[in-house]
Parts: sequence; C-alpha cells; structure tokens
Amino acid sequence: MIGVAVVFATLASYAVGWAIGVPILLPILNTLASFPFMVLALRRGDLRLAVARMLLWALTMGVAATLLSYARPTQTGTLFLRGEAYQKEMFAWVMTGQGAEGTPSQFIPQQAGHAAIFSGLALATGGAAAMPMGAVLMNYMGHYVGTLAASSRRPALTMILGWHPWAVIRVISFVVIGVVLSAPLLSRLWKFRVDWPLGRTLLIWSAAGLTADVVLKTLLAPVWQHLLLRIVGW
Repeated sequence: MIGVAVVFATLASYAVGWAIGVPILLPILNTLASFPFMVLALRRGDLRLAVARMLLWALTMGVAATLLSYARPTQTGTLFLRGEAYQKEMFAWVMTGQGAEGTPSQFIPQQAGHAAIFSGLALATGGAAAMPMGAVLMNYMGHYVGTLAASSRRPALTMILGWHPWAVIRVISFVVIGVVLSAPLLSRLWKFRVDWPLGRTLLIWSAAGLTADVVLKTLLAPVWQHLLLRIVGW
C-alpha cells in the first residue's frame, strides 16, 4: 500500500507542478511527495525499506518525466529545470558523437562534482536539499529521453535505450547515497536507531556503482551513440 502511495503522490506532484507552471517548484513538489515515506521507513529502523521506497520514487519520476516529454516536449522543456539545455546537448551527441557524454575529461569532473554536492547536501540537510537536486537531474534526463523518442521512428525502444545503462546505475547509486547519508541527521532529530554496518555496506556498493558508471560510459558511449542514431533514424 505504501508503494502505491509513493507512486500516486509522485504522479500528483507532476500534476500540481504542471498546473502551477513554476519550474523551481516542481522538484520541491517531487520531494514533498516522497520524503515523508523515506523518514517513516528510517524511523522504523528499516534502511532497506527506505532505499526501496526511494528507488520506486526515482523510477516513477523517470517514467513520468519521459512520458510527459514525449507527449508535450515544448511544455516540459520549459517546466523541467535545464530541460532544454540538456536535451540540445544530448541531441548533438546522438547526431555527431561529440560532447560531454562521450568525453571522459568532461563528464568525469562533472559527475564527481554532482556526487560531491549531492552527498554534502544529503548529510547536511537530512536529504531535504539533496532530493530536489536529484529530482532536477531525473527530470532533465527524462526530458532528453522523451523528446528523443518523440523524434524517433521507434519511440518505444528509444524510451528504453535512451536511459543509458550507466545512467541507470548512477541513479540507483545516488538514491542509495541520499538515503544513507540522510540518516545521521534524521536519526538525531527523531531519535531512532540506524543499521550503520548495513549503511556502510550500501555506501561501498554505491561507490562501486559510480565507478562502474564511469567505466561503462567510457567504454560504451560511442557504441550507444551509434545504436541510438540508427534506432532514431536521423
């Protein structure tokens, strides 16, 4: 039942954000839809459940952002922070193979910076500031995939392959990092115990995931670019 509530609340956050039409408010609404469910799981001392709920939240955002951008690319380009800029950057990469996505000297510092900022925000604010950042990232990534599918001759397959495997690994790693690093402050505020050995194990796996993200992106980005170009039919 809680899983259904997470999905429903997340979808409702997009509906409200769409109606309001203020881009800066959407990631905040996305966060409000999920943050209480993470806290409830952590207060029960169930770190795995908190991670599972936030993974479901991220999945729902990814699907919603992709489908909205497929159906209404002009509107989501405005509503999703950095949506248009990221879409243009990624379209250029798909068409030419040139750009940060296929250049380790560009994407490694960028991703390391994102991970450091996200981790710091999660630790300092109990996740309250990190989750909106995560929502912004998910929304503009979804905008790229949805708009790519809208211009593709095979939209359904493009929606799947547009979520590059290394990006999926990165999203999962960020979610786990966000939950675990939110726990220290939240546990002090609400006086609950956390399974810190499990938390450390999860952080190690997340670090391995971020490393795998870089390795796979370095090795597979050129192949994936050619694959997407062929599927989209440009």
